[in-house]
Amino acid sequence: MGKRKRARPPGRELYEWVQALVCSVLTVVMVFTFAVRIIGVSGGSMRETLQDGDLLLVLDGWLCGDYAPGDIVILRREGFHEGSPIVKRVVAGAGQTVDIDFAAGTVYVDGAALEEPYVREPTRRDEGMAFPLTVPEGCIFVMGDNRNNSDDSRNPELGPVDVRSVIGRALCLAVPGAAEETKERDWSRIGMLDRED
Repeated sequence: MGKRKRARPPGRELYEWVQALVCSVLTVVMVFTFAVRIIGVSGGSMRETLQDGDLLLVLDGWLCGDYAPGDIVILRREGFHEGSPIVKRVVAGAGQTVDIDFAAGTVYVDGAALEEPYVREPTRRDEGMAFPLTVPEGCIFVMGDNRNNSDDSRNPELGPVDVRSVIGRALCLAVPGAAEETKERDWSRIGMLDRED
């Protein structure tokens, strides 16, 4: 004689659904509080890689470890751009020497010319920083991909950035902003941001 299936108490299924929903919401809240966040790009300093209005999924700084050349980072420095977050690319790390030949538009790190397929145009804009410059310990040197329309580590007001000022590293483009020329969103741009982007 087979066992009789016990009847489920009334409301048990609803309780299990509510429990699963609450656990899911708490997990999402914890992840977006302590691990990742969404940050918007403001301005054109990272064109063509990123556009004004793009939304980035950003891994919190405490999870990133070291920042490597090519990483796209979000940083905030009090007194620079009113303390608003800015998005830049890491060009060099601590102990590396950066030099820029503004006439040729070439950036050098430790004497080697960088191959930078992601830049919009050669680096011609001098913002007043003296080169060559050796990046201090605990700092990174950052620049925008739109080199001639970017306020970055070439500016003595920012200079090499203390890694404690870095909010995190951009993982992927979550939502594209509208292109400057067409005012339309290019949804094919969504995806991971590799160091070579």
